[in-house]
Amino acid sequence: MTTLLVLGGADGALGTLRLARTLGVHTICADARADAPGAAVADELLNVSTLAVPALVAALRGRRVDGVVSPASDVNLPSQYALATRLGLPCGLSEEAVRASVDKGYFRSVCDGLGLPGPRWWQGPHGQARRGLRDAGVPWPLMVKPTDSSGSRGITRVAEPAGLGPALAEAAAFSRRDVVIVEEYLTGRHFTAEAVVVDGRIAATGVTERRLTDPPYFVTTEHWMPGGEQTEDLAERARPVLDELCAALGYRWGALNADLLLTPDGRLVVGEWGARTGGNGVAELLGLAYGVDATEVYVRMALGERVEVSAEPRGHAAFRVLGAPVEGKLVGVDGVEAARAVPGIADVVVAAALGDAVVPYTRAGAKLGYLLASGPGRAAVARSLSAAESALRFDIEPDA
Repeated sequence: MTTLLVLGGADGALGTLRLARTLGVHTICADARADAPGAAVADELLNVSTLAVPALVAALRGRRVDGVVSPASDVNLPSQYALATRLGLPCGLSEEAVRASVDKGYFRSVCDGLGLPGPRWWQGPHGQARRGLRDAGVPWPLMVKPTDSSGSRGITRVAEPAGLGPALAEAAAFSRRDVVIVEEYLTGRHFTAEAVVVDGRIAATGVTERRLTDPPYFVTTEHWMPGGEQTEDLAERARPVLDELCAALGYRWGALNADLLLTPDGRLVVGEWGARTGGNGVAELLGLAYGVDATEVYVRMALGERVEVSAEPRGHAAFRVLGAPVEGKLVGVDGVEAARAVPGIADVVVAAALGDAVVPYTRAGAKLGYLLASGPGRAAVARSLSAAESALRFDIEPDA
């Protein structure tokens, strides 16, 4: 039986695990958390840290594995690349493509080398940031981030010098290397590109407009594909830029997720890059809006198949986060089936389990779940999302 190793069992892996099952592929989910959402969906759980490559290799010794993926996870890409190399598995990644996904400063330097627009920035140990920022001439206000984390963890907008110290400490707490990146804060409209890479070029892509939480956290609450005015033109503008980045980074094939910013003066900035499927339902949106199942393509490629990709507009699609209004313990969830029955709803995902400690939505991993919807227009999709959200009830016992 064909077997796929899926690195990570967070909610972003659920679509990949379910898709693999429909293809008749046996799945092994590797995660240090035995209660990760993907553990209940996979055929097997490998209760090992995804970052412990020698332990993963030892646990897989003598077992057949045909492919390895790290859906919606930058953190697991180095392990994916290392395992594919050691086990002789299909892999479209390169060392540079992986590094660009997990080192924000390296990605900025690649963009700068290609002459692509972007913010002024500085990266280094957080204790050296104040001097480094002065030397680099990074203007205020600032965006402070951990250089090697994802999911909007540890990101803060800082408007005044008094707030810099706490923001640096917060970012460093989410960096495994105690390294932060501080960027010039650029304003504009936020977008995400979800793409499929074949033979080193973009074979299909869709662009979503992102809606974010208010400052200082900037966490995605919704994706809309297409995202309204300019989005189709933006996808065509983004394609050659992403092709250029794939060539520079040696990315041959696979899924690609990139954050885009359209500034008020019309510049297209590629903010971050991930050589994997997007989280927050973005991969699924590409299928709903353009008929390209990015997750299926991702899985088939990882198993060594040659895949032909063709995108055709099919309507509109959207993703919406379900977040907790207060901090506490999740003690009940009702209305899931009623929400799924709402016309236009493509999926209802509950990521939190009963008994989990939950907090307000200030980072991607804090969501209770999410909704996916599609329809002939934005208004129809909005009605479906609102009806489904109204049908759901999350009972949270507030902390004392």
